[in-house]
Amino acid sequence: MSDPQRSPPNGLEAHHTGLTVADLDRSVEFYAGVLGCTVESRFSVSGDAFETVVGRDGVSGRFVHLNSGDSRIELVEYEPAGPPREPTTLPQPGGSHLAFSVDDVDALFEGLPDRIDPLSEPQTTDSGTRLVFVRDPDGNLIELLEA
Repeated sequence: MSDPQRSPPNGLEAHHTGLTVADLDRSVEFYAGVLGCTVESRFSVSGDAFETVVGRDGVSGRFVHLNSGDSRIELVEYEPAGPPREPTTLPQPGGSHLAFSVDDVDALFEGLPDRIDPLSEPQTTDSGTRLVFVRDPDGNLIELLEA
């Protein structure tokens, strides 16, 4: 039985982290092909209820759910797409990132395709964590770390 002091309220449990992308196939290639996530499902959603939920008339979405071990990532490409946004930085309020634990940051870093532009070479922080940040094809920050 779970510890009632540690149980989230109302059965709350993380389901996925969602990212809006400009090109679904390009993003799947990055997350599956470069990082090694596995594709769980692909589906499309449209209709009045979807338009109401996302707050935009005439919109539809193509989705891919990816498995990255203990978490699910949802990529969605909307049609029509909204305007692109400027990439955020970490110290900026509202800045966000996805973090993936990897066995060997340096090996993964060395194997990154030339089109992937890291923010720096891998670094070891004062806490002893070895990490590097890269951007996905839409500019989202991705942290790769050895815990």
